[in-house]
Amino acid sequence: MSRHVLSLLVENKPGLLTRVAGLFARRGFNIESLAVGVTEVPGLSRITVVVDVEELPLEQVTKQLNKLINVIKIVELDPAASVQREHMLIKVRADNQTRSNVIEVVNLFRASIVDYATDALVVEVTGDRGKIEAILRALEPFGIKELAQSGLLAIGRGGKSITERVLRG
Repeated sequence: MSRHVLSLLVENKPGLLTRVAGLFARRGFNIESLAVGVTEVPGLSRITVVVDVEELPLEQVTKQLNKLINVIKIVELDPAASVQREHMLIKVRADNQTRSNVIEVVNLFRASIVDYATDALVVEVTGDRGKIEAILRALEPFGIKELAQSGLLAIGRGGKSITERVLRG
């Protein structure tokens, strides 16, 4: 099995996300990460899907996705040719004795403290998978109370855009 990042340009229509996720589910694929948001083109959204599957079954799902009327374009993003980031909020224990050590770890990873309480800090971090895993390992000894993570966001490097063809009409 190998990890694949797909970027889908779709019309922003009700129920489309359900149909897209359903195609993966019917094939027995687990979606590792899913992120959806509007694009620079009104009426269009980008769905970023991360799946861990073999090449051939993924090709079959991609062909089926292309048949959906509201799917405009599908691109598989190569990690070397794209920028890929995750976003995470981490609530970590931090009392008077450990707070300065937690802050030192946060600064080392160029993360931010976005909430402060007497017994905990909420840390915001953005980065690739390696950075996210590393800060989690560094904060683990202090006690992670809770975390929330976005799906992977990815976009191709360089001047080309997945929406160029749509904009030109």
